[in-house]
Amino acid sequence: MTVENQEADCGCFLSAWLWFNKLVKKLMFKVVDTASNAKKLGQEDPRRIVHSLKVGFAITLVSLFYYFEPKFDYEGFGVSAMWAVLTVVVVFEFSVGATLGRAINRGIATFLGGSLAVGAHRLACFSGSKTLEPIVLGIFLFSIAAIVTYLRFLPKLKARYDYGVLIFILTFSLVSVSGYHDKEVLEIAHTRLSTILIGSATALVVCIFIYPVWAGEELHIKISSNLEKLGSFLEVFGAEYLNTARGAASGQKASDLHGYKSVLNSKGSEEVLANFAKWEPRHGKFRYRHPWAQYLEVGGIARDCAYRIHALNGYLNYETQIEQEIRTRIQEPCMKVSTECGHVLKELALAMKTMTYPLTIKVHIENTKLAAENLKSLLQANSSWEEIIFSEIIPIATVASLLIETVSYTINMAESFDQLATLARFKKTNRFALARIRTGSWKRKRVVPEQNTESAHHHVIAVE
Repeated sequence: MTVENQEADCGCFLSAWLWFNKLVKKLMFKVVDTASNAKKLGQEDPRRIVHSLKVGFAITLVSLFYYFEPKFDYEGFGVSAMWAVLTVVVVFEFSVGATLGRAINRGIATFLGGSLAVGAHRLACFSGSKTLEPIVLGIFLFSIAAIVTYLRFLPKLKARYDYGVLIFILTFSLVSVSGYHDKEVLEIAHTRLSTILIGSATALVVCIFIYPVWAGEELHIKISSNLEKLGSFLEVFGAEYLNTARGAASGQKASDLHGYKSVLNSKGSEEVLANFAKWEPRHGKFRYRHPWAQYLEVGGIARDCAYRIHALNGYLNYETQIEQEIRTRIQEPCMKVSTECGHVLKELALAMKTMTYPLTIKVHIENTKLAAENLKSLLQANSSWEEIIFSEIIPIATVASLLIETVSYTINMAESFDQLATLARFKKTNRFALARIRTGSWKRKRVVPEQNTESAHHHVIAVE
C-alpha cells in the first residue's frame, strides 16, 4: 500500500470519526435539553407528574383482567380485556370533566352502536340469503356512517359529543362486520360494552379520588387571574404613562405590563374548560349546573378589554413633543381613569377568588365614571387645544379615547360579574371582612351592629 493510499484512508477515518463525534454530541445535547424541558414542565405544574402516575396506575390496575386470563377463560373475557386497557388510554384526561365526558361519550356510544349493529345484523339475516346478507349490511354501514359523520358538523354536537359520535361509528362498524363471520354477534357486543365500562370506571375512580383536577375550578381561577392581570396593567399604566423621562418599568412593574398578553388568546382554552366543567358533578363550592356560560361571558368582555389595553401598551413610552402644560393637563385625568379601572378589575378578581360580592366596588365605579366624564370634557373643549398642531395631539387623544372605551368595558364586566355572582350564589360580605381577605389579617374580631344605621351592611368592628 502506497503512502498516498494510507493518507487517504487516514483522512476518511478521521472524517468519519469527526462526523460520529459530532452526531453523538448533538444527540447528547438533545437529550439534556429534553430532560431540562421535562424538569421545567414538572416544576411549573407538579400536577402533570401526578397525572402521569395516575394514568400508569389505572392502566396497571385494569391490565390485571388480562393477566388473570385463565380465571376468565370460560367467558373469553381475558383476551377482550385489552379493550378495557385501550379505553383507559383514550379516556383518561388531565381533568375530571374531560375524563368524565369521554367516559360517558364512549359508554353511551358503544351501547348505541352495538345495539344498532345487532339490529342491523338481525335484519340482514331475515333475508335468508347468503348473497343478500353482505349487501344489506353494506347498505346499513354506508347509510349510518354517512349520516352520523354529517351530523358531526353541527356546532352543538361537535362541542360536547364529537368523540362519542366517532366511537359510535367505530363500534357499529366493528360489531356489524365481525357479526357477519361470527354469528354470536350479541355476545361480541356484550363483551365489548362490558370491557369498555370496566375501563371507563377504572379511569373515573382513579381520576376523581386521587388528587383530582377539576376543569370548573381551573376555569374559575383562569378568569379571576385574567381580571387581575388587566387590573395590574391599568394600575401601572396610570403611573407610567407620559413619564418617559423615568425610563421603562422594571421588575414587578414590567411583568404587570406584559401579563395581559395571555388574556388575548384565552378564548379557546376557556371554552374547552367550560365544556369539560359541564360534565363534572358538584365539588367544593361549585354546584351542579353551575353557570359556566356566564364565566365565558365575563371572559369575553375581559378579552375585549385586553385588546384596548394592547393598543394602550403601544403608547406607553411614546415620544411626544407636546408642551409640558398640555402634557400635565392630559396626564392627570388619564392616570385617574386608568388607576380607577385597575382598582375595579382588581376588586372583581378578588371577589371571584373568594366567591363573594364586591361590595366596595361601587365607589371605584363611580370614580371611574366621573374621571371618564372629566377626560371626555377635556377632549371636547376646543379652547384647550388652541395653537397646538393637530398631528401632535393625535397620540394623546388616541390614548384618552382608548381609556374611555376601557371604562365602558370595565362597567360591562362589573355588570356581567354581578349576574355571575347572583347565579352562582356568591356569599355576601361586608367591606371590613373583604379588607381582611385582601390583607390576610384574620384576627378574632367581634361584630357589633351599629344602631340606627341607614344601611344594613354598616358595622362597627371591635377587636376582642
